[in-house]
Amino acid sequence: MTTLLHIDSSVFPTEASSSRAVTEAFRKHWEELHPQGTVVYRDLAAQPVPHITADAHLAGFSDPASHTPAQAAAFAERVRLIEELERADAVLIGAPMYNYAIPSTLKAWLDNVILLGRTAGAGQSVKGTPVTVVASRGGSYAPGTPRESYEYVQNYLTAVLGDALGLELDFIVPELTMAPQNPAMAELVPLYQASRDRAFADAAEQAQRLAERLAA
Repeated sequence: MTTLLHIDSSVFPTEASSSRAVTEAFRKHWEELHPQGTVVYRDLAAQPVPHITADAHLAGFSDPASHTPAQAAAFAERVRLIEELERADAVLIGAPMYNYAIPSTLKAWLDNVILLGRTAGAGQSVKGTPVTVVASRGGSYAPGTPRESYEYVQNYLTAVLGDALGLELDFIVPELTMAPQNPAMAELVPLYQASRDRAFADAAEQAQRLAERLAA
């Protein structure tokens, strides 16, 4: 029985969020292909995880027997999130671009699950787990565009998820999502729609590929 860990971080509801709309489509395809599977869902906007604290950080580098009560409590929350990630056969993350970077709630989750000596560094307990990231953005930051150098979502998540944690990373990128709301971007609406359509198609294809891979 397969387990999908689904994480959303958009502050907007599905009807107003491209990242949520595409992750929802991916999840529906996944559930159709894994009717006996399990989906563990985290909505980081509705229920944020704790930002990393000194107690939570220091506890990751010391013997549990030496933890203070505050360190033990903080570290227990980190371990719960880490174990959730370790149990997943695949991971789905909605990561909209806010002010050129990922939402702070998603950064908080990452800070909790990145633990040297376990998920990162020697060992990489989640190495090889496939992760699909829906990286939506209001404009375009693709290679060759004027704002290419401001792309800090895919670059950052590649370093953290791919390099630090050893996850097998794929991106789905719905872009120009502000075009329907911004009159100055009106001429880009057809490109936005094409990007959105491609994102939904990519979600279906990626769910199918993972289903075939995990069934092998």
